[in-house]
Amino acid sequence: MKHLVAVAQIDCVLGDLRRNIEKHIHYIELAIKEGAKLILFPELSLTGYTLRDINIDIAVNPFKSNVFDDLKKLSREIIIIAGGVEEGESFGIYNSAFVFEDGQIKYVHRKIYPPTYGMFEELRYFSRGDRVRAFDTKIGRIGVLICEDLWHISLPYILAVDGAMVIAGLAASPTRISGASEELTNYKINSEHHKTYARLLSVYLLFSNRVGYEDGVNFWGGSEVVNSDGEVIAVAKLFDEDLIFAEIDYNTIKRSRQFSRHFIDEDPYLFERELKRILGSK
Repeated sequence: MKHLVAVAQIDCVLGDLRRNIEKHIHYIELAIKEGAKLILFPELSLTGYTLRDINIDIAVNPFKSNVFDDLKKLSREIIIIAGGVEEGESFGIYNSAFVFEDGQIKYVHRKIYPPTYGMFEELRYFSRGDRVRAFDTKIGRIGVLICEDLWHISLPYILAVDGAMVIAGLAASPTRISGASEELTNYKINSEHHKTYARLLSVYLLFSNRVGYEDGVNFWGGSEVVNSDGEVIAVAKLFDEDLIFAEIDYNTIKRSRQFSRHFIDEDPYLFERELKRILGSK
């Protein structure tokens, strides 16, 4: 089973939902023309990142609002994963990823680890998500994580144990200059741990990072697709908008898991037992 997927690396207009939706539609239509079955956008792609107090004004309950009707319509032809601000049933505000499929909201992932350290202040403005689940789609079982979530090894592990063959990561990662090397440290570090997750869990990892400037912060891009052997099979430009395509091949996952059985032989019950023992001793 093979499926073509697209990763859209875009800039966003801060606080302008309508203009951002229009840009999403443009890239979605390009992906549909190429025959892609899924398209992934960056973190908070529908709203911009540095929202601060306007997060409340731009938040949407995706199950009650008609603001995403155009995306829902297009999702009859392609699965769409985009980032936005969600208003929950209890009126909490979340940094979320919306998954559109077959004309409806298929799934919503709320960012579990909004960072508040260094230059980040997300936890001041967003509540934390409290679950991570894999779910079935027309291209197979997938899981979604948002930026900092990918820096917590437990979350990709849980998704893989839950049956995800594809993990989609949305990010708004700012550029940080380090050392004298001409190689962008941000891309090198992120790509290394994407390859590690993909190889150890025998999954495909899709990563969409935004570009552009916002509130004096630059975002570096470098979106990529990594296969289950830990090989980068598609990579986007640095600093510029881009649309990349790659093929998800389930035979590659099969070969990866049968050739190197570490994930097949994984014992989650041992993990559960030992983790309970560790937590119970504290």
